Amino acid sequence: MKINRKKFIYLISPLKINKFFYSNLIKILKQKKVSFFQLRLKKESFKKKLIIGKKIKKICKKFNVKFLINDDVYLAKKLNADGCHLGQKDMDIDDARKIIGNKIIGVTCHNSIKLARNAINNKASYLAFGAFNSSKTKRVKYKASINLLNKARKITKTPIVAIGGINADNYKKLLLNKANFLAISSYIWKNKELKPIEAIKNLK
Repeated sequence: MKINRKKFIYLISPLKINKFFYSNLIKILKQKKVSFFQLRLKKESFKKKLIIGKKIKKICKKFNVKFLINDDVYLAKKLNADGCHLGQKDMDIDDARKIIGNKIIGVTCHNSIKLARNAINNKASYLAFGAFNSSKTKRVKYKASINLLNKARKITKTPIVAIGGINADNYKKLLLNKANFLAISSYIWKNKELKPIEAIKNLK
């Protein structure tokens, strides 16, 4: 997995896709700061996710952004996405590889070096640690620290994604402490003060 310092954003979709979403996504990806886009829809049917996924995949392809699916390996296969993200309660990496082959498979490691070691041994494409801050997207069960990032860096060269309440005020600290990518969702999509395009421009 190539790491581009300028494209440090791992953008996660809002939980609901409204009619303005696609035009906003195009404006955001034009900024050339996003490496990955993850489709994370918990409440939609498989059929609806397929329809939405096909549209997003085209947009991602146009801007050379990797398109990933959250949790659902079968949806990733059906859409021929660039890969998927697995939580600790989802399918294990070996089974996922049997379904989607040699694609990107990232793994949630919460705040645990033990989980990270397991993911590294299973050849995960990236390790996702968090939450580094309180988040509007979901309730924080696991709190991660800068110290954890430094420990993880010592044991692996696998790319690290930091997640949880990341915004314009706190993102630089994570990049300075060796997070390769920052997973961002509510700062872009649920920002009460800034439009999505304005929010992304604040992340320089």
